[in-house]
Formats: sequence, C-alpha cells, structure tokens
Amino acid sequence: MDWEPERLWRTYTILTDLEAVFRSLKSELGMRPVYHQTAQRVEAHLWITLLAYHLVHHIRMRLKAEGIHDSWDMLRQRMRTHMHVTTPMRTKDNKTLHIRKASRPEPWQQVIYQALNLSSNPGEICKTVILDKD
Repeated sequence: MDWEPERLWRTYTILTDLEAVFRSLKSELGMRPVYHQTAQRVEAHLWITLLAYHLVHHIRMRLKAEGIHDSWDMLRQRMRTHMHVTTPMRTKDNKTLHIRKASRPEPWQQVIYQALNLSSNPGEICKTVILDKD
C-alpha cells in the first residue's frame, strides 16, 4: 500500500508481460499443466519453464537495447516465416536428392538478427543423397 504510483505501474506492466510470455510458452512449447506423479518431475517441468523464460527475457533485453520493443508474441509472429526448406529431387540414376536451405529473410527479420548479432542465413546448403530400394 505504500508504493509510489510509478513503482506500482512498472510492477503491473512487468507482471502483465511475464504472464503474456508464459502464455506464449505454454502454447508454443506445450507447457500446459502437466500432472506429474513425482516431485522430481514437477521440479524438472518448472526448471525447463523457467529456463525458457530466461532465454526469452535475455533475447528481449538485447533487442530493447537495440531499440526493438516488440512483445514476445509479436517477435514470434514476425519470425515465423523465416525457415529452412527441404526440396527433394529425383536424379537420373533413381536416387533421391534432398537439398536443405534457409529461406531469404524479410528486411525486418534481418533487423532482428542484426540486433541479436546472429546470422540471418544460418547453416550452409545441405545436400543429402538417398539410395532408393527397389
């Protein structure tokens, strides 16, 4: 009851943001209520959840330092179209060639990668040949 209005509001916004991130983690990582039978499994579930939250928090703090103040949900929405694509092809000698490559990131996705000091094109082109059994 003796908190200043600014401190109260800051705490409220932090809790609101925290709840939004946990809601996102629950749906994205399948961390909905799980009814474990042992205390060790409950602790492991909590540990993974908190570890995931710390990772999200670290990413968002680095982005905020670069002037990007989006919510975790917004960041997920913006980044979800950048992915690896695998294209299978049949060769003349009846082998299957799989080529895996990252898609080209959108300009605003590149801004996020640059802010995190990450490559916007992770990995190299990966070619895998599979011999088909007749």
